[in-house]
Amino acid sequence: MVQALNLILLTSSELSEIRVLLKQSLVNPAGKDLFVSLYASWCHSPMAIISLCFLAQTYQHASTVIQSLVEEDINVKFLVQLDKLIRLLETPVFAYLRLQLLEPGRYTWLFKALYGLLMLLPQQSAAFKILKTRLKAVPSYSFNGEQLKKTSSGNPYQFLQHMSGGSHTAEDGDVAVDSGNSHNGINFVARLNQFQQMQQQHREHFRAQAQTRKNSTSVAKEEEVQRQEEETKRPHLNELNAPRSFKRAIAKCY
Repeated sequence: MVQALNLILLTSSELSEIRVLLKQSLVNPAGKDLFVSLYASWCHSPMAIISLCFLAQTYQHASTVIQSLVEEDINVKFLVQLDKLIRLLETPVFAYLRLQLLEPGRYTWLFKALYGLLMLLPQQSAAFKILKTRLKAVPSYSFNGEQLKKTSSGNPYQFLQHMSGGSHTAEDGDVAVDSGNSHNGINFVARLNQFQQMQQQHREHFRAQAQTRKNSTSVAKEEEVQRQEEETKRPHLNELNAPRSFKRAIAKCY
């Protein structure tokens, strides 16, 4: 259901105002409240959360979510949803995101998130070729080495640490007043924990389902074996009927 709602959010023309509000999540209290409200439900689906982050331009958090995915999360359903997202990135809804690729020095977390998705896609898939082509179109002269160093491995939220004068550099080069690991009242560390806990619950649920199916299959096989053994031990019907047939044959002779 979350995946269906997310697709509606990304494509429906009636929800264009909602998308505009989400784009202001980092600067507008109403946008922040909407982002946090949707996050609680959207975190049931990794791809829905990544899409929501792209809409809200919280690219650092999107990159962190991608980095937090484990082997169990990357299944066929995940790749199908990822394929849909890559194709949606080529639509007018995400035109602002594609234009931001012209400033890789400012939107380095966006690049890291997109390259993270690229690394998860099979190389022979159409989505891989689409995203790779888009990233190759970025002018190389606009990359800033110092800015890229800020997004290197380590604490993904070091980029949000407090700077001089009570301000800090937030998502992709924008400067805002805040403290700690939050931006415009959004605590991204708490949101990440919320997402990870929800995904862990889903993993445990899927494991329990798989174990239940396995147990059911084992019980069914055991019952089938027992039934076959009982049929083997049971005397054949013809053998039981043989004496009666013999008596009838003798009676006809007399």
